[in-house]
Amino acid sequence: ITSMGTIKYKIIKSAGQYNDYCKELEDLIFENSSDQDKADEIELITYLIEKWDSEQNSFIDSDPIQLLKGLMTEQNLKAKDLVEILGVSKGLVSDIINYKKGLSKDIIRSLSSFFKVSQEAFNRPYKLDVKRLHPV
Repeated sequence: ITSMGTIKYKIIKSAGQYNDYCKELEDLIFENSSDQDKADEIELITYLIEKWDSEQNSFIDSDPIQLLKGLMTEQNLKAKDLVEILGVSKGLVSDIINYKKGLSKDIIRSLSSFFKVSQEAFNRPYKLDVKRLHPV
């Protein structure tokens, strides 16, 4: 009986490992090889990434702004970073984070692309703070 040697891929247990696997998957996909081993490798990495995603995505219960704030914290981003990422004004970013303005389709697309999260995660209904919009 021969040993399979060292295991190349393991269950993802950290964000760093997750990012490494995403990069590895991207590299494999762009290699354009028709090799069956490569196809199996792509399938395995995809499975591991999807497993991590489903376990980490407990944000399903959170509204899009809570999700955004969580992702910003995770990546050490400040509101001013969002201004550059989204190409919008400081005022708009502030209004979005403070529940004064909703997320436009363009902003949802940009956030989804930047944070590598599905658009659906940001495209869910949530309540704006009407009291702040119209002070009594």
